[in-house]
Amino acid sequence: MTPEKTALVTGASRGLGFAMAAALGAAGWHVIAVARTVGGLEELDDRIKAARGDGTGGQATLAPMDIADDKAMAHLAQSVAGRWGGLGLWVHAAIHAAPLAPAGHADMKDFDKSVATNLRATAALIPLLEPLLRARAGIALFLDDPRAGQKFFGAYGATKAAQIALAQSWQAETVKIGPRVLIETPRPMATATRARFFPGEDRAALADIHDEAARLLARL
Repeated sequence: MTPEKTALVTGASRGLGFAMAAALGAAGWHVIAVARTVGGLEELDDRIKAARGDGTGGQATLAPMDIADDKAMAHLAQSVAGRWGGLGLWVHAAIHAAPLAPAGHADMKDFDKSVATNLRATAALIPLLEPLLRARAGIALFLDDPRAGQKFFGAYGATKAAQIALAQSWQAETVKIGPRVLIETPRPMATATRARFFPGEDRAALADIHDEAARLLARL
């Protein structure tokens, strides 16, 4: 496995992050899968192992941890540098989707967790992963969900918008020196998070997460 085929997926245990990690594994990448949900990571590992059974799949290294844990993420970055020397890809799909609520009734515990996961953790990860991506001419992929300013999306919309603004700054700063930073907006998908946001929605009209993962990865 060449170093260029090593991908880090943060938020790999469910939803689009899971689908993208599975697709990368099936395409022969070594996927370093980060998430807090151990069961979801184990399911991902099983899927990647099954793809490897036909000789085309890659491997997975499971890293059950919280991206908001600075020490854990620093240790992970050091481990990646020592074992693989760099990263070919970072897919940042980790998110805290706070329950919908009017701004006048914001729960500070949920808001603080949104800031910690969606914004601060991203700000801490960029300097950790930038040299690893640059070492392998790698790509960082961020997934936008433009909810800022919509009613009841205060905590999620504000912190997700701040995350993307940070990614846009990084994108502009690294045009000439790398790494390449991409920001894509997935189509509406039939995920558990969306079901909480829009409980009465017709899910038949939504994109399948695995189809959307394939579409986004093709853009790389």
